[in-house]
Amino acid sequence: MFIDKAQIWVKAGDGGNGCLSFRREKYIPKGGPDGGDGGRGGNVYFQAAENLDTLLDFAGKHHWRAQNGQPGSGANKHGANGQDLVISVPPGTLIYDADFELLLKDLNEVGLKVCICRGGKGGRGNKAFATSTNQAPRYTEPGKKGQERNIRLELKLIADVGLVGMPNAGKSTLISRCSAARPKIADYPFTTIEPVLGIVELSDYRRFVMADIPGLIKGAHNGVGLGFEFLRHIERTTIIVHILDIMPTVGSGPVENYKAIRSELKQYSEALAQKPEVIVANKIDLDPDRKIVKDLTEKLNKEVYPISAVTGAGIKELSELLWKKVKELKS
Repeated sequence: MFIDKAQIWVKAGDGGNGCLSFRREKYIPKGGPDGGDGGRGGNVYFQAAENLDTLLDFAGKHHWRAQNGQPGSGANKHGANGQDLVISVPPGTLIYDADFELLLKDLNEVGLKVCICRGGKGGRGNKAFATSTNQAPRYTEPGKKGQERNIRLELKLIADVGLVGMPNAGKSTLISRCSAARPKIADYPFTTIEPVLGIVELSDYRRFVMADIPGLIKGAHNGVGLGFEFLRHIERTTIIVHILDIMPTVGSGPVENYKAIRSELKQYSEALAQKPEVIVANKIDLDPDRKIVKDLTEKLNKEVYPISAVTGAGIKELSELLWKKVKELKS
């Protein structure tokens, strides 16, 4: 199950209380205070982990606590510090303070780690309050409370190439051809109901990550269809690959579909609409003389790369092109 949003409550550990104790040993008449300090409460951290790609772990667990510090004890013994809580999340996770709608951290790289809540300080034992004028203090200090927060998590997948297009344009077939990803493929709209990531492997150990999101339709930026829920996942991509079905359903054409999707991207995010784009004409096996592809190129006045995701025609050339563009844009 793909989960890309979650809201949880996190709390750092409370500090341990200080100890009230006096030294009592045979033949030692002046023992004095020996109460130790309490331990510090554990901190709460979030860390981006390489082997995660969903927020599923937070679907059934909404309360996360670090360990409390232990109280001090006699003989000047310091209480043990509470164990820190490290919460693993997928790379690309945005961490918000839900109460203030404040972005705390964008964990956009594997290994990034951030402290969200600090553990409470341990209280002092009565030994710490002994002075020359108060040699037998009978009071201690309680441990401080650990911080707590309501946290909202949002996942934006990190991919080099993002596939967009109308439902049934061939995005799922393309990513299954290019990588080991196995999305659902069928002859009805919206077969892809959640984003799919695939790693495209090329010769000489070259690779890039491709993301397929559910098909977009007119009005997607306002919540129509499925794709609007996942548009944020292509905001991080280096290149957008626009897949056009050269023989779409009755009542639409590839040019009209292209303009409709471009309009949705622009209305959702101007920055998203300005990303580098590669236009791909799919299903050229249905256009052997390439008349439709030629007409499409002329009407759009842009370069169009013909492929057939079903037969594999043009897939290798497209993969090489995308790798070169990704490398250029990242360098």
